[in-house]
Amino acid sequence: MSSPALKIALGVSVAINVFALAIGATVLVRQDQLEDRMDAHRRQFRDRPPIMAVVESLDPEIRDRVRGELRASALSGRPDFEAARARRREAIALARSDRFDPAEVRRLLEESRTAELRGRARLESDAVGVLETLEPDDRAALAEILTRRGRFAARGPRSDESQTPAPRS
Repeated sequence: MSSPALKIALGVSVAINVFALAIGATVLVRQDQLEDRMDAHRRQFRDRPPIMAVVESLDPEIRDRVRGELRASALSGRPDFEAARARRREAIALARSDRFDPAEVRRLLEESRTAELRGRARLESDAVGVLETLEPDDRAALAEILTRRGRFAARGPRSDESQTPAPRS
């Protein structure tokens, strides 16, 4: 190879290496940023006290009554949530099977959503009933029970949450 060809090859090699280093650095920085965001997201939910910890902080006579009412509400809603999970499992099994029927899968999913909404409505209504029996300070502390903590709704508080109601899904 001639001297000019070697210089060109060396220049191309250096350019490729610099480009590769830039890509590697960018990937590392982005990965760190993503991990920081994920840690912040986890911390946001870890720092919130579980609702039963809030209940435990109430006055003993109120605490026992509230705990009993919330437990009774959860037990009354259990059949709806179990039905919702069962219908969803049936829909998934049907979708995976050789006898796939889109209309039947849609029907099962609709039944699942209806049962879940019925259970959620019962829990929310019972929660409001509990809240209306409390003093303003206790009610404010326990209002956390109205946050939606489902698989898809487990997002942190929005910055405009106090002004705009959360969209219904």
